[in-house]
Amino acid sequence: EKGIIRCEGGVLLLDILRLVVPDGWFLPVVPGTQWVTIGGAIANDIHGKNHHVAGTIGHHIRSFELLRSDSTRRICSPSSNADWFRATVGGLGLTGIITWAEIQLKPISGSDIVCETIRFHSLDQFFEIARESDTAFEYTVAWIDALATGRKLGRGVFFRGNHATTGSKRVLPEPEKIDLGCVPPIRMVTRPLVRLFNTLYAMKNGVSAGRVNTHYVPFFFPLDVVGSWNRLYGTQGMLQYQFVVPSESALNVVGEILDRAARSVAPPFLTVLKVFGDRSSPGLLSFPRPGITMAIDFPNRGQPLMELLESFDALVTSAGGALYPAKDARMSPETFRAGFPSWEDMLRCVDPSISSSFWRRVTGSST
Repeated sequence: EKGIIRCEGGVLLLDILRLVVPDGWFLPVVPGTQWVTIGGAIANDIHGKNHHVAGTIGHHIRSFELLRSDSTRRICSPSSNADWFRATVGGLGLTGIITWAEIQLKPISGSDIVCETIRFHSLDQFFEIARESDTAFEYTVAWIDALATGRKLGRGVFFRGNHATTGSKRVLPEPEKIDLGCVPPIRMVTRPLVRLFNTLYAMKNGVSAGRVNTHYVPFFFPLDVVGSWNRLYGTQGMLQYQFVVPSESALNVVGEILDRAARSVAPPFLTVLKVFGDRSSPGLLSFPRPGITMAIDFPNRGQPLMELLESFDALVTSAGGALYPAKDARMSPETFRAGFPSWEDMLRCVDPSISSSFWRRVTGSST
């Protein structure tokens, strides 16, 4: 009746949704995949398409139990052990193990999302649509054609939607995954193929532009039907670069990064642009903050890609932005500390028996 659920930290978002949707409830924040545990969601303080309305998952966590390596247990909430709560939400799993969590759900009237699709032809148009959408639509996100340059720079497709006010509360049967069982013998993410995909995707959404009802699964989790999709990038794999910058500098920074990416040796593939709201994140190392965030997938092309991303870092940090630790594989200590000035406040809460290669890299810690 109150929409409160308590579950173990290892429970998947997929399983929570399949349990609560038929009763008219939904998770207040979901990322781009259901294959995330609630403990992992808290540890990365995940955000979704509705950050401008709902903030991060940390805003909806009523409490959790934190198990430390010395066997001590703490019940943490915004009002009890609040310092441990702030260190653990977005704390990358460094403070201990979340054994269980209590989450406040949100009520829904149906399992569908009423979605509108709008093509835009520039970053200026994106910002115009985003501004007019923020108050009327709970969910907003845009796909960008990251190979477009010149007058076409920043073109893309804007998606916005709300929960349906009527309809059934159905859970779809779990679909069979299209599993890429092996790495393709040839490169699939090449400039001609990415350009072809982008053209077809823009055309498809141009034809289907308008308002449609769609189930929540394809709206929120479109890539979940493709297993091991990362193998498309070949044996060298891929890197995702996600950053946030303040709104006042976003047009210049996003435009410059898109232009450099389009001309680089590593053709950018999936690129997503989103507006973050003004709500302050609850964790010391939470990534979301007021501004614009963009995520770009690159095929790994070795040192030339690393040099390109370092040039992006300079643009982001000079604008007062930050990179997303959950998506990072190469951030420097200087970039991390510039984006997360409260990182030293984390140190006393880090469990001495827990470490990660990320934490050692960005802090210089030997353990």
